Amino acid sequence: MTKVMWRGLAAAIAVAGALTACSGGGGSTPTTPTTPTSPTNPTTPTTPTSTATITIGADGRVSPSSVTITPGGRVTMINNHTRAHDMSSDPHPEHTQCPEINQIGFLSPGQSRTSGNFNTPRTCGFHDHNEPDTTGLQGRIIIQ
Repeated sequence: MTKVMWRGLAAAIAVAGALTACSGGGGSTPTTPTTPTSPTNPTTPTTPTSTATITIGADGRVSPSSVTITPGGRVTMINNHTRAHDMSSDPHPEHTQCPEINQIGFLSPGQSRTSGNFNTPRTCGFHDHNEPDTTGLQGRIIIQ
């Protein structure tokens, strides 16, 4: 019977040693987790400014399609396309979302015009009234 006791005791010690080794309880210091970083999203609007310029390029597309301005700011649109464009506020055909955009209106090739002051923080969509479904002539003005 003594042999059985010794074997049982040896087995208990072996199990206890294995559990201690697996528990990670040996004098290591826990590390502090770091905050992950992410790359800058190129479509994220930039820091707001009081003015912004949107150009209708030779390809007939607005660039940039999104600008961010501060309350009270204004946006200038320049038409560098060979065709005229009638820039209006969303939604089409009411143009009521941001009437400040409607002050830009009809732009002949080579012409530019500045909007009214955007005083209320919000997002304003715009488009060409004569081509409301052309995504290249759609964009947004973020007031924040």
